Amino acid sequence: MFEIQVERSPQATAVVFENNQLSYHQLNQRANQLARHLRSLGIKPEVLVGIYLERSLEMVVGLLGILKAGGAYLPLDPAYPSEHLAYILEDSQISAIVTTQELVSSLPDRITHVVCLDSDWQVISENNQENLFSNTTLDNLIYTIYTSGSTGRSKGVMITHRGICNQITWRQTTFRLTQADKVLQNISLSFDPSVWQIFWPLCWGAQLIMARPGGNLDTRYLVELILQQQITVMALVPSMLRVLLDEKEIENCQSFRHITCGGEALPVELIQRFFAKLNLDDVLYNCYGPTEASIDATFWKCDRTSNYLIAPIGCAIANTQIYILNENLEPTAIGESGELHIGGVGLARGYLNRPDLTSEKFIPDPLSKKPEARLYKTGDLARYLDNGNIEFLGRLDNQIKLRGFRIELAEIEAILAQHASIQQTVVIPTEDNPGDQRLVAYIVPHREQTPTFDEVRHFLKQKLPNYMLPNSFVLLDALPLTPNGKVDRYALRASHQTIQQSKDIFVAPQDELELELTKIWEKVLGIQRISIKNNFFEMGGHSLLAVRLFAEIEKTLGNNLPLATLLQAPTIEELANILRQPGWVKPWSSLVPIQPKGSKPPFFLVHAVGGNILSYCDLARHLGLNQPVYGLQAQGLDGKTPPHTSIEDMAAQYIKEIRTVQPNGPYFLGGASFGGTVVFEMAQQLYAQGEKVALLSLLDSAGWNNLPTTFFDFVSGHLNNLAQLKPQEKLTYIWERLEWHISKRIPKPIRQVFYNLRDMDRSPQTLYTLNVLEANLHASKNYLPQVYPSHVTLFRAKLKSSRRYSDPLGGWGGLALEGVEVHEIPGDHTSILREPHVQVLAKKLKACLDEAERL
Repeated sequence: MFEIQVERSPQATAVVFENNQLSYHQLNQRANQLARHLRSLGIKPEVLVGIYLERSLEMVVGLLGILKAGGAYLPLDPAYPSEHLAYILEDSQISAIVTTQELVSSLPDRITHVVCLDSDWQVISENNQENLFSNTTLDNLIYTIYTSGSTGRSKGVMITHRGICNQITWRQTTFRLTQADKVLQNISLSFDPSVWQIFWPLCWGAQLIMARPGGNLDTRYLVELILQQQITVMALVPSMLRVLLDEKEIENCQSFRHITCGGEALPVELIQRFFAKLNLDDVLYNCYGPTEASIDATFWKCDRTSNYLIAPIGCAIANTQIYILNENLEPTAIGESGELHIGGVGLARGYLNRPDLTSEKFIPDPLSKKPEARLYKTGDLARYLDNGNIEFLGRLDNQIKLRGFRIELAEIEAILAQHASIQQTVVIPTEDNPGDQRLVAYIVPHREQTPTFDEVRHFLKQKLPNYMLPNSFVLLDALPLTPNGKVDRYALRASHQTIQQSKDIFVAPQDELELELTKIWEKVLGIQRISIKNNFFEMGGHSLLAVRLFAEIEKTLGNNLPLATLLQAPTIEELANILRQPGWVKPWSSLVPIQPKGSKPPFFLVHAVGGNILSYCDLARHLGLNQPVYGLQAQGLDGKTPPHTSIEDMAAQYIKEIRTVQPNGPYFLGGASFGGTVVFEMAQQLYAQGEKVALLSLLDSAGWNNLPTTFFDFVSGHLNNLAQLKPQEKLTYIWERLEWHISKRIPKPIRQVFYNLRDMDRSPQTLYTLNVLEANLHASKNYLPQVYPSHVTLFRAKLKSSRRYSDPLGGWGGLALEGVEVHEIPGDHTSILREPHVQVLAKKLKACLDEAERL
């Protein structure tokens, strides 16, 4: 029933993703072929089909193919924790999934039909490309989206074609999308505003611009994309709009014609900031609507003269009724608060496999004469204003909106209650700064079983998406109660100023430098009241946040420090001591102690292609306090020593440095990705020197028997780098690359011109890293490995990139004379070093280290 009515030429571009695009004609042909393939598998109206894809051109083809076949789609985010994904698959009982080959291994075996849009496309493309006859009706399902549930489990909201047709028609009637418009798709498919972002432009012949996976949270990248593509329509949650307005180039984003802001309350001060930065009238709209109402149910145009503190949610959209009712389901007077109820064609059919909850939330409309009319009880508190607009006042229950995601606090509480050490818990939102909402979990532990901050957070990471993880945990002897015996949540909110991130005693900044550093840490980590003795990594810090931290330090204090400094000085107190030393420059060394204590033989980890070693911090912690761990960072990160351009030279230097800690073998070596190649060469050289390598561990490193490098790989890598740089940095990057390729062909005087141009507007840490990256790629390309006379241990990611190896031995089979021992780790190429997958990696690696030590 939901069909694309294209007014634009079929040859016109329909979808753009990075450097690839599809015309309307190509999109329609591929969707038709997929639809026929799905029909051959039994997909028809009312049949749910999972779509388990990253944001890409294939995702759009997959969605249209499912709908053209008559089915309804169920979005499955590849970023979901395995337990959450397993729950949705079990609850929905779907039998077919559209995905790609690299994601298949994370799916359960019980799925009857798995359609891979890459490896299966040759078969799919044999189908007819012509349009199919659709027997779908307005009352058939179009999608089911799982939202947070108050019982501790998510629930699937079933939406029909009728509601989405009404939503798209209302948008077109109200905002008039044209063929010249470019709509940015930046919202997760598991969040319902993605529906109009995708289908509205396709229905009316506009252009759909897809943000890269993960790019929806990178405001610098978003600004670059907006400017590059001249985006006219997009959607943002208020918290994301706040961060976007802080970007330097945002004032240049003048192409906007329409911006939808929704998902959480919109402060008027943020609206004023929008007008101050962009000065665009009739562009920003505050929209409101739960998933059960087919996206938006009300809207309000933001203006410059509002006298409110929080923006109203406005009036109802077309074919939608909004009622504010008291406990007796009677309309409240103007200005009087009550529960907001929604009626009209946009209402969901109900909850998948939850008839009890459906009847509780979707009630007969007491104000309608139509017997089939229903109302949805939102649980939101609201009131009508004198001018007819609606003011949102908060939640009647425990549900909140955080960064655009709807969260049932009871779901987090139910998961926390499963921890063996926790007796009772309450989770509440707090807001220390306007627009900076956080979750705080108050915990009453069982006697003599007090859990640590890390234990609880790691436990939750395995069961909940990141947006549902509390920022802070507070241990209490008992929860405060009201006179009637209920938990006094207001008393908990009043005490949130004393929140500690761990059991350490709070120590305040002692001088101006420590105060400035504390402000920077709080900004980067999103945590308030940090002790100067708190450890950066123990508070949730990781390598990407470390880059942001040091960039803020350079911006605020003018100090450009190597990232590895954070390993020696992981607290504000220790970092301040370093910065107090006049002219302090750390003597450069590739060898960096990550965890130097312990009685076991040291374990040496070589950097990946980017050169830094902070990504090994979680792994070192999980290996235990008795396992010394040293990292080897790339030469050149300091901007002074030249990067190595050959694997052999790199390995030789690293061997010299590890001998300063351990003069003789047996050695225990490891490296992730590119680092695996380096340790492979180190093992070769150590063997030639008569030394024993007890363990040669490769962390998702691809063997050289299976690493094709094409011109497309080369170009796409550079384009990806350029997309992440600010405009003033792009020229410098280009000169850096030109210097690399022409330095041996151009005389020195001319070369000096390139150097002078290159040095303008340099961003040191970024360009040093890019230099190292380029050098490592060059070294990798020119390395010719020899057969290693012993064995290697390979830890492979379960989710394999399409550009990674497919050989069961990872391409190392012909290079290790005594064989390859393979261990599979959940996650993908990068996430195996992050929580929660790094725990599995550490457990298996620790067993290998122990066994190698015994031999």
